[in-house]
Amino acid sequence: MKKKRLTWVDVTKGFLMILVVIGHYPGELDFPLAKYIYWFHMPAFFILSGLFFKPILEKGLMKSTIHKRFMQLIVPYLFFLISITLIRYGIEFGSGNMDLSWYLNDLWTLVVGGRFIRGAYGVFWFVTTLFFTYIFFLLLTKYLNRTKQFITLGVFYVIALFESIFAMHVIGGKPSEAAQSIPMIWNIDVALMAIVYFAIGYYFKEFWMDVPKRWMVVALVISVTAVLLDSFHLIDYRLSMKFLRYDHFVLDLVIPLSFTVLFVGIFQFITARLSLTWLQKIEKHSLSIMYLHIFADIILNDYFTYGLIGFTAIGLFIPIIVSILIKKLLPNGKILLGGFSPKKKSTLIPT
Repeated sequence: MKKKRLTWVDVTKGFLMILVVIGHYPGELDFPLAKYIYWFHMPAFFILSGLFFKPILEKGLMKSTIHKRFMQLIVPYLFFLISITLIRYGIEFGSGNMDLSWYLNDLWTLVVGGRFIRGAYGVFWFVTTLFFTYIFFLLLTKYLNRTKQFITLGVFYVIALFESIFAMHVIGGKPSEAAQSIPMIWNIDVALMAIVYFAIGYYFKEFWMDVPKRWMVVALVISVTAVLLDSFHLIDYRLSMKFLRYDHFVLDLVIPLSFTVLFVGIFQFITARLSLTWLQKIEKHSLSIMYLHIFADIILNDYFTYGLIGFTAIGLFIPIIVSILIKKLLPNGKILLGGFSPKKKSTLIPT
């Protein structure tokens, strides 16, 4: 049963990673596909991450647990950040950009990260947000009882909503510009919203492990209704975690959860009957795909013309090839791709 559960999780994450690539397609589409993808794909990643969270019960494990998560998330983040930046600067230098102030300003933006870095770094915010979400939830479950955990999560949710309302409706303008008017390194403030989705994955683990069919039906009805209401302009719901766009107290839970329940349930049903190894393989290289799919397009779109299918294919296959090469050719390539695992301490057997 455990193997089956891991299979559907990998398949679902592989599917979500394809949606991440499609969501960054820069061309115009007749159907607002990206809008609906953004309704749920990032919350779904946080929910699935919370599904496998393990609280620390023993003393003395906090430091090693944080170190493990740092090695799995931040080390690959820094590796891809530096690698892409070196290539970018090589191109800039080769094209004649000798403006030192440009490089210094760009470097400062990269240090701040989060919603302030765009272009090739468009999804880098997710990893730093996930890291701090994990740390916050680790502390929450370590030092507070269950009731205080729920109260704290409620407070976080309200604060996150008020920050979003302030950005979207008080500052106003484009969501990206409004969000960038609020200074914050590495999008740590987005963890206030992400931790709620993360907690839903953790607290309702039994539900997610085997989504009841009746809830799939409910989720389907809500999801289809939301899309229809939006298509007829009866609602104008949008969600962008990166740019603090989650300013609806009810829909920011109902819509992402409905879509996530629906797709988790679908893939649980399918993987119990069919082998979707190709989606598992995509998930296996998801870190490289996440970091490189936009950059691959930036490099190639000057030389090739392609639509959504071509963009998606490039965004998947080139990062997968790079991922394989990193693992095989670079020292500690596995660690650079997030595959760090601490060495198990050997125990002496008494004689």
